[in-house]
Amino acid sequence: MRVLVISDIHANEQALEAVLEDAPDFDAVWCLGDLVGYGPNPNKCVQRVRQLPELICLSGNHDHAAVDLLPLSCFNSEARSIVDWTRRALNEASIGFLSSLPTSASIGDFTLVHGSPLQPVWEYILNPLTADRNFAAFSTDYCLVGHSHFPLIFHQYNEENSSIPITLRANQSINLNPRMILNPGSVGQPRDSDSRAAYAILDLDAMVWESRRVPYDIQHVQELMLEAGLPLRQATRLNEGW
Repeated sequence: MRVLVISDIHANEQALEAVLEDAPDFDAVWCLGDLVGYGPNPNKCVQRVRQLPELICLSGNHDHAAVDLLPLSCFNSEARSIVDWTRRALNEASIGFLSSLPTSASIGDFTLVHGSPLQPVWEYILNPLTADRNFAAFSTDYCLVGHSHFPLIFHQYNEENSSIPITLRANQSINLNPRMILNPGSVGQPRDSDSRAAYAILDLDAMVWESRRVPYDIQHVQELMLEAGLPLRQATRLNEGW
């Protein structure tokens, strides 16, 4: 069984469609949250994700905020304006779907969260110290996370030593070994200085994780963002992947 693992789409329809076109054959989709926020097409992205096969989908912090499950005070002023825009843009079907999403899931050997096992909606796992604290918070062999917009892996070889960070190049694969925390990166707003949409393919039969990147029409997304009145800084950052 092959699983398409995606996260942090952030209402970027062009990036999402590029990923779906680029992805090799897959049987199921695990979406780790933040379908909306920042980008100009929240309803189209929600509708597209809902159509994907064998879907497991979580809620992220922007999804939570968009349906009033997280206060605006949690965000900086620019992000607050984006959340407010998204709330006004969402239709009833999108609101209903986002409101129904869980914050975590457990599937066989895998725990799925948006942020971290300790704080499923909000915490970033970006370094071994944070990863080490979170390894104690899940009992499965693997945990998949999003939220940071960085494609990263942390491997805990044993409980006595700090976990080891692993960074894969685009289209590079790694054999899975217990215990690992894995992040596919962001579809719609990468922050690792690579503007291409990021995602992963998880082969559950071979137990292999493949990190993948695909370019998309950034300029068109930027034009849509500016037409919608979204912040210029959020549009220009897509060029550089930050």
